[in-house]
Amino acid sequence: MDTDPAGPELGRPAVRTGRNLPVAIGVGAVLGGLVVLTLLTIKATFLLYVGVALAISLSELAGALAKRDIRIPVIPVAAGGAGILTCMYWLGPQDALAALALTVIAIFAWRLPGGASGYVKDVTAGVFAAIYLPFLASFVAAMLVPADGPRRVLTFVILTVCSDIGGYFAGITLGRGGRHLMAPAISPKKTWEGFAGSVIACLAGGALCFWLLLHGHVWQGLLTGAAAVLAAILGDLVESIIKRDLDVKDMGSLLPGHGGVLERLDSLLLVAPVVWLLLYVFIPTH
Repeated sequence: MDTDPAGPELGRPAVRTGRNLPVAIGVGAVLGGLVVLTLLTIKATFLLYVGVALAISLSELAGALAKRDIRIPVIPVAAGGAGILTCMYWLGPQDALAALALTVIAIFAWRLPGGASGYVKDVTAGVFAAIYLPFLASFVAAMLVPADGPRRVLTFVILTVCSDIGGYFAGITLGRGGRHLMAPAISPKKTWEGFAGSVIACLAGGALCFWLLLHGHVWQGLLTGAAAVLAAILGDLVESIIKRDLDVKDMGSLLPGHGGVLERLDSLLLVAPVVWLLLYVFIPTH
């Protein structure tokens, strides 16, 4: 999630966090608690949790795109997304890929009765939504499948949270004497100071998770943490440029101190396939 550690003027000494920190911490604790609770009880309930978050995110994305007169075929995207997640967890990646293909076909067909005007942009947005939300999230379901799936997913979540928290606190502390913007044309809130904090936090988180949770090697955790932080920053920047293109401040307002649900998923969505791949290579399943 983006944070704004300072005001809009680069020379301004005051530091502004850009969010109600106590409220944000409370909401984050509740969301994280639900992750742990569902992962450590019945694994399938975590998938339900993910599905609800994706459904809300799809609604937020559809609402933001509608402001630019782009209409996502929500029903086939939602139904197809449920099929993609279900197939990935219970049937396997080939069936999940088939579900994605069928979802794309359904999007093409669903939009036909709406006529030629805007057809290309609507179906393109629908295919984008299907890939951006349920398809990328399906790698979380893939991580959950093995016997140690909950620990794999917990590692993935911890690494993403480390990127957010590390970047946030580094930004509001190291940025006090002036900020060095990372990508001002995309996000005025991303700084190199924050990036450094994210890197340090993710490297530490990766090393600890591989050592304590996955019984792997510290060097594997360091590599995974480095890859995760790059994917997390990219996820933040992608959502920032989407919001800038659509001229919206936040995708939603459901989560006090955070914005919309999609604001919380932006990094997670891009980190998921990266961490899944590295865990697949480093930690064999039994």
